[in-house]
Amino acid sequence: MPPSTVTPALSSAEERKKRRLALIGGSLGNLVEWYDWFVYASFAIYFADSFFPGDNPTTQLMNTAGIFAVGFLMRPVGGWILGRAADRHGRKSALTLTVTMMSVAALLIAVAPTYGQAGYFGALVLLLARLLQGLSIGGEYAASATYLTEASARNRRGLGSSFQYVSMTCGQLLGLGILITMQHTLTTDQLESWGWRIPFLLGALFAVVVFWLRRRLQETDAFREEASAEAHDTTARGSLKALWQYRRQAGLVMALTLGGTVAYYTYTTYLTKYLVGSAGMEKTTATLVSFTALALFAVLQPFAGMLSDRVGRRPLLITFAVGCTVGTYPIMTALGSASSYWSALGLSLLALVIVTGYTSINAAVKAELFPTRVRALGVALPYAIANALFGGTAEYVALWFKNSGRESMFFWYVSGCALVSLVTYVLMPDTRNAALSRAEAEDRAADQATDRPADRAAAEPAR
Repeated sequence: MPPSTVTPALSSAEERKKRRLALIGGSLGNLVEWYDWFVYASFAIYFADSFFPGDNPTTQLMNTAGIFAVGFLMRPVGGWILGRAADRHGRKSALTLTVTMMSVAALLIAVAPTYGQAGYFGALVLLLARLLQGLSIGGEYAASATYLTEASARNRRGLGSSFQYVSMTCGQLLGLGILITMQHTLTTDQLESWGWRIPFLLGALFAVVVFWLRRRLQETDAFREEASAEAHDTTARGSLKALWQYRRQAGLVMALTLGGTVAYYTYTTYLTKYLVGSAGMEKTTATLVSFTALALFAVLQPFAGMLSDRVGRRPLLITFAVGCTVGTYPIMTALGSASSYWSALGLSLLALVIVTGYTSINAAVKAELFPTRVRALGVALPYAIANALFGGTAEYVALWFKNSGRESMFFWYVSGCALVSLVTYVLMPDTRNAALSRAEAEDRAADQATDRPADRAAAEPAR
């Protein structure tokens, strides 16, 4: 066989292997990052009274939810600092830094003294740890979204980026799995006194392993291309001045995130508390409902991502927004009176199927809106701001409405946020055809020159 026919095959095989390793490495690191982030919410029902004394469980949960929300306030700062670092120094370096910060934060929570041991100093340590986690996760989302999208083949970016929420959800499942195991091996008193510290210790150890893993990742071709092209001038990359040139795209990121982030946190982190506090379920049953629903939710993500690679991003986003706007009130009302595991599971799954229209592809959509030199910052900062204002406060807003005796108002709040995003989805362009690099734009031009219809929708000219 002539060498010319062998080399392309070998090159193609090596390229596929490289993409698989990038997908696995990026996803596993993201899993641990979000495990550390979500395990706080999962175990809050057990450690709330350790830091905030009182007789009102809802008030205690509101205090811990407030600290959970405060962590989101650091996400814009983390998005700015680490998004800038990812655009200037590479996606790999930013991903390594975020997991280091998350490990330190998890360790701080694990050793934080309780109110009985040090008064409100323990709550202060909890607050500082959540601020550090917020700083880390603010950069993690953008770095991983950008990395997974750039590392995917141009006609499989929806599929590749869907693994961000697969790994995010698996991180939450890992936390819930540990919670379920501990619920069946420890008593409630043991969980409330010391057992809740175990998952945070494990999170710190997991992060150390991921640090080693991420050190072995390869940089994306898109970033290397950009770095090589602008080796003489790096000041423009990842700067706020450069981002300002794409302020319309940044505004789109905030608007399209609004409904999705509120819905996601409503049906994931808040769901267990809602089933316990409003439906009156046992903690173990409510946790099992969340675990099963999230496991199936994770499986759905790649299928929706593949669908978006065929039909475009907007149809999925619009389907999500319509379903969330119309369906939130009846679904949440029914969940509030769910009397069995199966009824709660069915309703939870219905909600998460709707949310999949957003979660499976939002990373790709945001990354496809920006050029390489400002892509990580463009994804990070506006997304983090939207999350700080709406995603991080969703649980607190829900508990506030509940505590004031107007719980159903929260359902309308979620629907209203989805409606805003629906208008955005209808008006925005579909991003599936965007080119993430000059090489992709050149490939598209070559495909068109050779009249290959199957590849004509591959990309728009690189910006």
